[in-house]
Amino acid sequence: MATNLTLQRRQSQLTRGHLPSYALWVVLAAAVILGAALSSLIGFSVVGWAVISAIVFVFAATLVTAVGEGERKAKDRLVTFLVYGAFLVALLPLVSVLWTVLERGLPGLSYNFLFTSMNGVTGAVDNQAVQNGTPVLGGAYHAVLGTLQITLWATLISVPIGLLTAVYLVEYGAGKNLTKAITFFVDVMTGIPSIVAGLFAAALFGLLFGPGTRTGFVAAVALSVLMIPVVVRSTEEMLKIVPNELREASYALGVRKWRTITRVVIPTAISGIASGVTLSIARVIGETAPILVTAGFASSINWNVFGGWMSTLPTFIYYQILTPTSPTSPDPSNQRAWAAALLLILMVMLLNLVARFVARIFAPKTSR
Repeated sequence: MATNLTLQRRQSQLTRGHLPSYALWVVLAAAVILGAALSSLIGFSVVGWAVISAIVFVFAATLVTAVGEGERKAKDRLVTFLVYGAFLVALLPLVSVLWTVLERGLPGLSYNFLFTSMNGVTGAVDNQAVQNGTPVLGGAYHAVLGTLQITLWATLISVPIGLLTAVYLVEYGAGKNLTKAITFFVDVMTGIPSIVAGLFAAALFGLLFGPGTRTGFVAAVALSVLMIPVVVRSTEEMLKIVPNELREASYALGVRKWRTITRVVIPTAISGIASGVTLSIARVIGETAPILVTAGFASSINWNVFGGWMSTLPTFIYYQILTPTSPTSPDPSNQRAWAAALLLILMVMLLNLVARFVARIFAPKTSR
């Protein structure tokens, strides 16, 4: 009996000043009910209900914690709630965009959309589809091919230049005036508007091959102007965090510097480099203005990136929304635009997955 009393006394001492585990759930339920009541007074809406309930919950939970556990614990819990709230607020636009694109883009994502172009599709075709209730004809196959080709050539141009520039800045150019100049111009290029890159590429090829030169390769050069600074910066930071001990160990074994860079430094940083390249691709794959200036717009398939106008998914979306195929029946064009937007998001997600896979394969193996 005495032992049981002693245990109960110790448990009461340990749990003194602590709220029950269900206390916050009770406060949350009360906040939801009160939030619904207050929201109905000003015009009920789901968003208003959620916002009012969150505010009531934060203040009520902080007050309950202050009474039950003390002021210090209440401040800690208040900051925790604010951090979680900030995360949810930052997450809302992303969730909203994904939900909207999925809701409007999935109905138009079909085999016909993926493997046919807009060649021969006129306003009469869209009017007939609307009147008869038949599936919408015409797709973005030509735009998908254009996006892949232009992005591929832009990557082939940007990655070697950006990687070699970063290697020079980190491994060879420490403290040199040329390094400072390159760093300055890279910083300037990072912030230039995309239309400026498009005008630069159009003017350059206009001087070399004549005015009005618009091809997929010109667009690739314009996108590479936007990609190179991102590749340089991300690669530079990844090379800087490679421990100097690895370089010194390689030099101690008599390995030359260029071989140390290619066999030790770059493989160690390949995970971050792959992520930086992926970010640079995601940076430019959705660009519209430089593509319009440099590659124009086409409704048919063009396999030659060095000749003829070429479409990409962003320009396809732009023209479908701005100039519907049938001005009197814009719904088919809107459906194609939302499906193309969903396809563009899926391509960016796939690029991220590929980058993670490549980084995992080429990352240095560690052993215990």
